[in-house]
Amino acid sequence: MNIELFGTWAGAVYQALDASETRVLGFKLIKKATKLKKDEIMAALGWLGREGKIIVSQNEDDIIIALV
Repeated sequence: MNIELFGTWAGAVYQALDASETRVLGFKLIKKATKLKKDEIMAALGWLGREGKIIVSQNEDDIIIALV
């Protein structure tokens, strides 16, 4: 697997979050907006988290991701 894919996935997730009015989306909405697979989104979140660009929390129904 090419490491550049991780950056591409992270870019797709970042753009989906940035396009949202609140800059906050649940995991399910990110999946729908980006058309990425679960593992690809998780890799993207790891990338964005390491860069300090997101905050991750969880509620009863979903994982919530917000841009910093």
